[in-house]
Amino acid sequence: MSDARFDNSTPGSSPIQFGTAEYVGSPGADHCQFCQQPITGTYYRVHSAIACRGCAEKAQSELPQYSHADYVRGLLYGVGAAIAGLILYAAFEIATSLIIGYVSLAVGWMVGKAMMKGSNGQGGRRYQISAGLLTYAAVSLAAIPVWIHYSGEHKPAQHAALQQQLAEEQRELEKETGRPQTTAPAKPAPNVGKTFVTLAVLGLASPFLELADPLHGAIGLFILFIGIRIAWQITGQKLPAIDGPFRSSPGPPAGVSAG
Repeated sequence: MSDARFDNSTPGSSPIQFGTAEYVGSPGADHCQFCQQPITGTYYRVHSAIACRGCAEKAQSELPQYSHADYVRGLLYGVGAAIAGLILYAAFEIATSLIIGYVSLAVGWMVGKAMMKGSNGQGGRRYQISAGLLTYAAVSLAAIPVWIHYSGEHKPAQHAALQQQLAEEQRELEKETGRPQTTAPAKPAPNVGKTFVTLAVLGLASPFLELADPLHGAIGLFILFIGIRIAWQITGQKLPAIDGPFRSSPGPPAGVSAG
């Protein structure tokens, strides 16, 4: 498209709606489907609708431009929404003791909307992939705080069992050595890093681990897929296609409309 700029608006005229167009023409002439002016020589297509050079230039100037900064900002917003979705999913399950996968739909919507807000309304394939991964991560990793909660509930019983086991071991040592044992065997220090990595891997695999119960596991995976699809669709906004120039035909073109 030429670098020339055209202003086809006049004072007091309403702005051109590039999302909709309606063909109006007369025999032997092509008309722009936005400003309704006759086209001679060459024409363009905006959303497959015939446009004059001025309207095509105006549509081009109004297109948002992709930038790495917008993507990074959208990604940060998406991460924040994913963390909020993780908390929402885990809190709901802990509060109700119910595993309801429909919360995945809300998480996908939150991530998609947040990314679009952060990117100033720009979308595209890399936004879609990021939104899908964030939605999956938020829903699957929500299993970790749920596991921690339920393990905390059983800690008193586990602690009592451990104390009993240690007492029995101490009595056995006293019998073998013939003298009382004043110290319990030292317990190895836990490896925090290894524990964290193990939990993360198990969390990411949790939607598939749920397939141990085939019916509920399959339903949960299906709903999670729908949640990912919601995030994918929200972030899939595409810029209008502007093609041309094409040489105008002597007769009227077939009516084309774009919505």
